[in-house]
Amino acid sequence: MASLGVTQSHNRPHTSNDNPASEAHFKTLKYQPTFPKRFAGIEQARDFCRGVYDWYNQEHHHAGSGLMPPPHRVHYGQTDAVFAARLATLDQAFAATPERLVKQNPVPPTKPTAAWINPPITKGAA
Repeated sequence: MASLGVTQSHNRPHTSNDNPASEAHFKTLKYQPTFPKRFAGIEQARDFCRGVYDWYNQEHHHAGSGLMPPPHRVHYGQTDAVFAARLATLDQAFAATPERLVKQNPVPPTKPTAAWINPPITKGAA
């Protein structure tokens, strides 16, 4: 592993939830429909992972960020237009067929205010 630039983990033995961000990435990677049973070699594995990570970071709609595409939109505060378009679409659907949505007018997922893996520590929390 060291030859690939992977350093030794110091998490607790048999505890896979010490690094949830990495574990989430591995699960997303393994559940890709195109994930092969075996790679022909290290270069094929690297090429596959580069493609998946590009998709994950640039196109994937993350549940933790209100299904906003892509994460940089959330990070740079560009979610208002996406949220407004979703709200307009849901309002049109409700107006066209209110009998399908009997309890209330649907609303899109909550707009995120920031996108963080590890949010910065505030002075009061430290």
